[in-house]
Amino acid sequence: MQNYVALKIQKSAKHYTEAAMDEVIILKKIADGDPEDAKNVVKLLDKFKHTGPNGQHVCMVFEYLGDNLLTLIKCYNYKGLPIGMVKQIAYHVLVGLDYLHRQLSIIHTDLKPENILLCESIDPEKSLSEAPLLASTEEKQMVLSRNKGSNTSGLTRNQKKKLKRKAKRALVSGVENDKDQQENGQVEPNDDDSDNDEAGPCKEFQLSVDQVGETSEGQEAPYPDKARRKGLRSWFKRDLSSIDLRCKIVDLGNACWIHKHFTNDIQTRQYRCPEVLLGAKYSTSADMWSFACIVFELATGDFLFDPHSGDDFDRDEVCPPKIYCM
Repeated sequence: MQNYVALKIQKSAKHYTEAAMDEVIILKKIADGDPEDAKNVVKLLDKFKHTGPNGQHVCMVFEYLGDNLLTLIKCYNYKGLPIGMVKQIAYHVLVGLDYLHRQLSIIHTDLKPENILLCESIDPEKSLSEAPLLASTEEKQMVLSRNKGSNTSGLTRNQKKKLKRKAKRALVSGVENDKDQQENGQVEPNDDDSDNDEAGPCKEFQLSVDQVGETSEGQEAPYPDKARRKGLRSWFKRDLSSIDLRCKIVDLGNACWIHKHFTNDIQTRQYRCPEVLLGAKYSTSADMWSFACIVFELATGDFLFDPHSGDDFDRDEVCPPKIYCM
């Protein structure tokens, strides 16, 4: 039976390969201890090595999951999820952390909304569960040739990035011009757009940079109706109250054992615990600190702590809670 999977390909440099092998050991321990797949931590399905022009790469095969929690926060326009939804998500994450901490003695060390994935996609049109698999080599070759037929196939990576940036700037400029025209009475406002930020969540989705300027058929992509914080959203909307909130902890690339730490430089700064900031020893409580920051962010749509640099200190040196900075 064929299924979609997620593939993680590690860089070929020696230190990346060594880190990947440590990750594989941790992931095998997680998979072996959860045969019923009930502990809400991502499952490693297989691993292999691939030799390419840049050397040998460690490849890890994972189950295919949905969107991350940051996407869900964006769908609610950074105004916070309903408390009932926050409680459901928190429960699933705590089950996973309890499994890692108490049963396996593993510390994740990089818990954040991007590293917690829903089991299903928010947008049903993006879900691959019902999508047909390519049954033959001819079909696969047809898809590859179609993708290579785009007008950017002969460009370098930097050139492609520049084109994407230009397209994004053009899109933002176009939206702002439309807004100015509406304010000046030159364009009639869209009566179908009845969203009210105060009335409820903005059930919209991020517009990928790859979608800016053209669709998969090479046609000009329609512009979204308005610009919002943290980029542009697409015009797709749906009711989010009925989505499946089951989620799993992912990305164990920085994980370590309680009795064996690989580094003292852990955690993304907005979710970094005081003991790490102070250079003290850390344990499973580091993950619990990050978890609490995530719950606050889910409920409010904003960071609990967002450190900024000053004249004589770096933002990585800022203690999150004010009580520790006295």
